[in-house]
Amino acid sequence: MLTMCGSNPLKSCLDETRRRHKMDEVRVGVIGIGNMGSSHCRQIAGGNIDGATLAAVCDIKPERLEWARENLDGEFKTFEDAAEMMASGLLDAVIIATPHYDHPPLAIKGFAEGLHVLTEKPAGVYTRQVKEMNEAAAESDRVFAIMFQQRTSAAYKKLKDLIDSGELGELLRIDWISTAWYRTQFYYDSGGWRATWEGEGGGVLMNQCPHDLDMMQWLFGMPERVRATCFYGKYHDIEVEDEVFATMEYPNGAIGTFKAGTGEAPGTRRLEVFCERGKLVMEGGLKLWRARTPVPEHLATCEQSFGKPECWECDIPVGRRGGSAHAEVLNRFVQAINGEGELVARGEDGLNGLALANAMLLSSWTDDAWVDLPLDDDLFYDKLQERIRASTGKTREVKDVVEDLSGSHN
Repeated sequence: MLTMCGSNPLKSCLDETRRRHKMDEVRVGVIGIGNMGSSHCRQIAGGNIDGATLAAVCDIKPERLEWARENLDGEFKTFEDAAEMMASGLLDAVIIATPHYDHPPLAIKGFAEGLHVLTEKPAGVYTRQVKEMNEAAAESDRVFAIMFQQRTSAAYKKLKDLIDSGELGELLRIDWISTAWYRTQFYYDSGGWRATWEGEGGGVLMNQCPHDLDMMQWLFGMPERVRATCFYGKYHDIEVEDEVFATMEYPNGAIGTFKAGTGEAPGTRRLEVFCERGKLVMEGGLKLWRARTPVPEHLATCEQSFGKPECWECDIPVGRRGGSAHAEVLNRFVQAINGEGELVARGEDGLNGLALANAMLLSSWTDDAWVDLPLDDDLFYDKLQERIRASTGKTREVKDVVEDLSGSHN
């Protein structure tokens, strides 16, 4: 006789069994064995993620499943249908590493099956679908994480600590140049979903910059409005943006600028933050020019026309992060499933960075006009659908390949 353990008897009884004893191994399935999915499979199958075992993999292409059988250690099942894999009873958790549009519906299905979910970035393509995913996550009691591995960077964590502590006073200006994402035409031709409105929903903002935009909102909060100019196919034979210039206004009057692109070599990765008590620059290391007197105070009280506040130039020690950033996200996901520690980034955290990307595109689609935040979700969705209907990207010849991404992460 089946004991009733809640509104969903099977799921609730399974949960009760899990509560009675801690899992020795979290059984993980990976959906999508492309570049990132294959990397996650290697991490788990290779024994690099404590407390996790690779139980199943899924891809719609039989040749990817054959690759998994030939290259991954251990015993695992293979599936061509993600829903079938998630309903199989073989898993405790699922990692979603598919094209962007699929992230929310697959995550929602995972929650419905009682699975813990980790999704690759971005959380989705448009904010409306991500809000639906976040609602499903909130209604479940499952762990929901997103692969924002840059939050593990020692330099970023030190920068956040300096800003949050009030050490530097109020934020006044942000300038971020992120053009070290150089990509060849071969890269864009390596998958039929890449660099199309229908397959990817955008270019540099959707593929390379979710990490940067997550850092923007994680470090500095959300702006009140955004204005951007996007260049579509400036350097490559693609229909989506491969260069972006954006301006952001913050509630306290601070101004932020953001430039990103995939066509510069050598590219630049530089973040400059000006506050009341000095300027931080992160380019390789982290450097601070500390104003002995707060700049607004000096401006108002100095009795010399060309006087300047005394500034101290300091190299900020940031320490080192040990091991792989991706592995740290995966390890902490597994630990959180077992009630130990905190996630690097909650899945719900993917909404704000996506809202910035959507706002930049919407500004470009509306004659570079200012876009207020919170975003008009429906307006962005309608404008995106217009571009999907007019898309010509699917006619481009593609070379379906899987490559080692170890050198591609900034």
